[in-house]
Amino acid sequence: MSTAAAERLYERVRACDLCPLWKTRTNAVPGEGPIDAEVMFIGEAPGVNEDRQGRPFVGAAGQFLDELFAAAGLSRQGVYICNVLKCRPPANRDPMPGEIDACRDYLDEQIDIVDPLVIVTLGRFSMAKFFPNQTISRIHGQAREAAGRFYVPMYHPAAALHQGSLRQVILNDFAKLPALLERARKAEVRPAPPLPMALSEPPDSQPSPRSDSRPTDSPIADAPIEAAPPSHAEATEQPEPFAPETAAAGRPTQIRLFD
Repeated sequence: MSTAAAERLYERVRACDLCPLWKTRTNAVPGEGPIDAEVMFIGEAPGVNEDRQGRPFVGAAGQFLDELFAAAGLSRQGVYICNVLKCRPPANRDPMPGEIDACRDYLDEQIDIVDPLVIVTLGRFSMAKFFPNQTISRIHGQAREAAGRFYVPMYHPAAALHQGSLRQVILNDFAKLPALLERARKAEVRPAPPLPMALSEPPDSQPSPRSDSRPTDSPIADAPIEAAPPSHAEATEQPEPFAPETAAAGRPTQIRLFD
């Protein structure tokens, strides 16, 4: 797809009134980056600085994200960055299910336009789009492949600002991206599998070739995932009860609120 398609999408996002967040925003934050980026990062929602500037990850979490990019041999100019929500929730509260659903088609369209080799989810809300029955403390940094694209759930950079013990954990996870990206580049084209997609083996096994036509909103959590040994900080985490979100017509329920 073309740059013009992305610009049309951004204009729709900036004019969006599909949920009440349009009443309190200063600026919508569609996302930014080259539309041919190999890696897409999906965060949670704009904060106060993002709301002021209309750009993603420009506050304190964004500064750490830039450090993480450098650790992975990436740059902000070479990747695509967006969020599950395109408008800031008041007081930086968690996204509501209805808000996530209102922005869902925008995010799906961004994935179609960019068609990245690797999608990195930052935080539990973007993780839940692809891994609806998992906790981030259990699967962070563990890449999975589906239909020729790799998906990597990671902690949100802001987590390290609130819990210093996670800083090195997140840096270590990002350090795995260069090798994963190289594997994705070597993948060959193959037809996309029928839904529901079966989760492949982790990337230390033989890679599956890449497809040019992949579903953007399919869960990648049907197969068991080998849990990494928990750190002391992670061992203290307890999952919150979740309530399944009411699905839109014809769309399976996939967003679950948990950690």
